[in-house]
Amino acid sequence: MKGLLDAALADPWRALDTLLDGPLHPGGTAATERLLDRADVDADTRLLEVGCGAGDALPLARDRGADAAGLDPDPTLGAAAAPAIRGDATALPVRDAAVDVVLAECVLCLTDLPAALAECRRVLREGGRLAVSDVVVAGEKPVVPDGVAEALCLTGARRRDDLTAALEAAGFAVQSMNDHHDDLVAMRDRVNRRVDYGPLLGLLGERGTRIRTAIEDLEAAVDDGRIGYVSVVARAE
Repeated sequence: MKGLLDAALADPWRALDTLLDGPLHPGGTAATERLLDRADVDADTRLLEVGCGAGDALPLARDRGADAAGLDPDPTLGAAAAPAIRGDATALPVRDAAVDVVLAECVLCLTDLPAALAECRRVLREGGRLAVSDVVVAGEKPVVPDGVAEALCLTGARRRDDLTAALEAAGFAVQSMNDHHDDLVAMRDRVNRRVDYGPLLGLLGERGTRIRTAIEDLEAAVDDGRIGYVSVVARAE
């Protein structure tokens, strides 16, 4: 059992995928559908999902008639989500002004944000839409193990105002920013219902105690709003 816990800490993305059995972001499929609505994704839309991972959003866009493709450094798409482009958010292998909507859910905080936003602006036509959801912070971030921080999108999380400023600097006009704190809390609670981590951490001795403290600090930060989750739709100017 200790070996299983060590494996989960070493690869928290895979552990979350197993626990959540669906999109690895707060709100899941319903949140993606609402974001696609706000970005006006329909039958005339050419959509690129950056950081598509398993490609959960691509069938949703295609159900609307959109011409949708995904991009990821290591795409693991199922048959319903393919095709996908192998590539990096900071160097998109897509020609200029080629798409109408770029979708990026819980991805850009893991990148060089100015470089990624510049690439999104380059591949979008004038008036195209960038639909983003991401973790945001207020005040001090809790200290958690590096792998966990990356899996929870905390390594590059930034304040809401900083995200807005970065979008505007890259040539976007923010159309709307929605708060999804309730979705973040629900995701946290869903994981907690599936895993009783107390006894597992007890097997790790002092290390387990440190991890337990980090988890408690993380949960407190979610509860009091120091860690949040937002979605943004911005128009390319």
